[in-house]
Amino acid sequence: MRVIRHLVRQPERIGRVVLTLGNFDGVHLGHQAIVRRAVERARAIGGRAVALTFEPHPLAVLAPEQAPPIIQPLRDRLVLLRELGVETTVLQRFTRTFAALEPEAFVRDFLLRRLELRHVVVGYNVSFGRARAGSAATLQALGGALGFGVDLVGPVEVAGERVSSTRLREVLRAGDVAAARRLLGRPYALRGRVVAGDRRGRTLGFPTANLHVRPALLLPPDGVYAVEVEVAGARRPGVLNVGVRPTFDGRRRTIEAHLLDFDGDLYRAWALARFVERLRGERAFAGPEALRAQIAADVEHARRVLAADRVASGGG
Repeated sequence: MRVIRHLVRQPERIGRVVLTLGNFDGVHLGHQAIVRRAVERARAIGGRAVALTFEPHPLAVLAPEQAPPIIQPLRDRLVLLRELGVETTVLQRFTRTFAALEPEAFVRDFLLRRLELRHVVVGYNVSFGRARAGSAATLQALGGALGFGVDLVGPVEVAGERVSSTRLREVLRAGDVAAARRLLGRPYALRGRVVAGDRRGRTLGFPTANLHVRPALLLPPDGVYAVEVEVAGARRPGVLNVGVRPTFDGRRRTIEAHLLDFDGDLYRAWALARFVERLRGERAFAGPEALRAQIAADVEHARRVLAADRVASGGG
């Protein structure tokens, strides 16, 4: 997939474009429905599916105190867009100057000067331009005047629940990774590099890989989770702890994964932890022995959860 970081510097106008635009944070089922429609439209006309997304999040520029935590790093967002069939992603740097464009100027002067728009596919509640004044109706009117079609997609619901990034953040903050999975159509995941820790897990008989993730990333609440960890070219079952390790008077929040039946060196490897189920909240224990016993119980609990999930997912 081609990534264009500055559309204004694009030397040639890109032809036969079916465009979709949005933040796509999380690339949940609602986003997927929009992107798939755009890809279908592009293939039908022999055109190019282009996604326009923003970095940083617009609220981080316009109202930093209201900016939501990031569900997903940009790298993972781009990978998912590519897997959905997007051929080109425009990564638009969001600034106050860009935000001040009136809706018509955004379409006429920013998009149409650089893209030969054949079709635009957006969510039913799209907003764009200065003060978010542009709506779906605005876009349809501009399309009629300027010669491109407009498809509106959604709302998308799953199990009677409307899919949105706001709702996804709510369930993640509550630790409901099963609900997050329903909204995403896949397990919620954290990607990080394995870094050196204090090796306390090894002294307890349960060595851990300490994951360093992007600081602004939304984390589920402190606790213990059954996970599947993709690392060093393999997928391994595991137990992951998010928290401050109160038994040892910890202060710094860490993300530590114990991989079941594995004791190799993963230092500096990239790991992707997919969350399957929350097992319990984090709590302080009387001492190392009590903690060791609880971790052993967590491991057995995780084995049962992960085995059942493999069966439910058709993995045998």
